[in-house]
Amino acid sequence: MKICLVTNLYPPLAFGGATGVAQIEAEELVKRGYNVFVITTSETNYLTVEWTNGVKVYRLPPYNVYPLYENFVDQSAHSLSSKILWHMIDTFNFKLKNKISRIILDEKPDVIHFHNFKGLSLLLFRHIRKLGLPIILTAHDYTLICPRANLLRSDGDVCKKRPLICSFYSTLNKYLVDVDVLISPSDFLIRKLKEEGFSSDAVRLPNLVEINEESSNSKTYDKLDILYVGELSRHKGVHILIKAFNELDNATLTVYGRGPYEQSLKKISNENLNFQGYAKGFDELKYAYNKANVTVVPSIWYENSPMVVYESFAHSTPVIGSNIGGIPELVIDGYNGFLFEPGDKDELKRILKNLLEDPSILKEFEKNAYESAKKYTLKEHVDKLERIYNNLSEEYHG
Repeated sequence: MKICLVTNLYPPLAFGGATGVAQIEAEELVKRGYNVFVITTSETNYLTVEWTNGVKVYRLPPYNVYPLYENFVDQSAHSLSSKILWHMIDTFNFKLKNKISRIILDEKPDVIHFHNFKGLSLLLFRHIRKLGLPIILTAHDYTLICPRANLLRSDGDVCKKRPLICSFYSTLNKYLVDVDVLISPSDFLIRKLKEEGFSSDAVRLPNLVEINEESSNSKTYDKLDILYVGELSRHKGVHILIKAFNELDNATLTVYGRGPYEQSLKKISNENLNFQGYAKGFDELKYAYNKANVTVVPSIWYENSPMVVYESFAHSTPVIGSNIGGIPELVIDGYNGFLFEPGDKDELKRILKNLLEDPSILKEFEKNAYESAKKYTLKEHVDKLERIYNNLSEEYHG
């Protein structure tokens, strides 16, 4: 079987967990004997074709006012008018659609599997449907129903009443994004999409994580070692964590990540907080997870299924997470971590203080975190993905 994976970014051009999931899926499918090629964007103005770990990767120029990659590098680099123009072109990018269509016609895949699709023209879905090919979409965020992809208002608060422009945007996507199977890592996201009228067959397929056969860590308990990994933006709630941390004694906080909120966060931080920027490879993150007593995911937005939770569990590190979005589907309060109300600095501080006063709680949670990670292995994930591919291929091709 030949499989086409379509994702707007693919390593080494990568931001967030979605691109990593696409890469791991592609490389594992190749190991299982499938012929896999990837269609993605480039930061250059010309088409390139490369081979990475057995995967053929097409990188296409944007045919837009600027490359998609720049949306992630510096969100302030372009004016509002240029951003609006970028989105308009992206939605109806005939030139990019035609280039991708030519690749698909030449490669003749049996199945098309989309991950994040912004930057690759919404016209693709209807065109692929005309070619008679089955389409799968893994929804990693709220792109289908929210122009910002995060269900946040411009002031950073959760959007509960949809503006008219967002309703129009969602209606347009319902018409253009025509798929056979919708995959989501969380039931929460599936519910949100169904509320907006997306009625494709939906399947929950949690993200995957690679774990060691035996749990191992280098944790000590003379002080509380707290870890945060993720984007430094307001909706991630890092400021809530820092305010709670500032009121603790005998604790350290290590922060990995960059983002537009970084300087504001540094202004409210004390000397026991270490900003590390981006990790220099995953080995550095592995060391941080192994050393940490607890990872905190303090989001104030509807997180889908954050990779940091999976990675933390895989290194026997419990998670304290906001009780919002898909986080409580992974973090079981009192078993592999704790949940607190989003934005409640005092509740988070109370949980952290209890762990400081009685670190023995952590020992059992560490075991439970590692056991939780075993449910999200690469094998389990790709086995289920294979069944979806095979069922659709049989339905379409006999």
